[in-house]
Amino acid sequence: METTGQSFYFSQPGPVNTERTLEIVLNRATALRIDTILVASTSGATAVKAATLFKNFTVVAVSHSTGFQKPYHQEFKTENAEILKEKGIRILTTTHAFGGIGRSVRKKFGTYETDEIIAFTLRTFGQGVKVAAEITLMAADAGLVPEGKAVIAIAGSGSGADTAAVLLPANAQTFFDLKFLEILCMPSPEHPAFY
Repeated sequence: METTGQSFYFSQPGPVNTERTLEIVLNRATALRIDTILVASTSGATAVKAATLFKNFTVVAVSHSTGFQKPYHQEFKTENAEILKEKGIRILTTTHAFGGIGRSVRKKFGTYETDEIIAFTLRTFGQGVKVAAEITLMAADAGLVPEGKAVIAIAGSGSGADTAAVLLPANAQTFFDLKFLEILCMPSPEHPAFY
């Protein structure tokens, strides 16, 4: 695969960049002939936008795990799940690759485990970069990505989408085989929110 795309940097993080992020991804996925798009989506709103745009692609919406915000609560809105189901989009809801049992250890004993240290390290590039890696691992573990083929992961800084990357997936247990091939877009590291 040729990887000569250019990275685009947004002047601010957040949902204001969602439509442009999706356009960038559509253009690059078409150019690289990548057919699998992963999209992080808390409420399902970003996944619905992606499903509408990526009609000829395999789209996987990756939600927060149930209980992420509070016990037994699922943030993904039922109406968005129904829209995605009608469009044939899979919704993956599972334990976060960088925050399962390790997060429990931190909350109980006040010490960090390897998974959260990896998450904090990836966040040095931005929240969306961390999430892109995490949802790619989660989708690989669920068998929702093609073996040995690149995918594009779309993520954001809290809500909406402002980050996208081309990745070669790996399972969580083989994390170090995960490869970032291109960063398509992300908020500028010079933005004051990063300091």
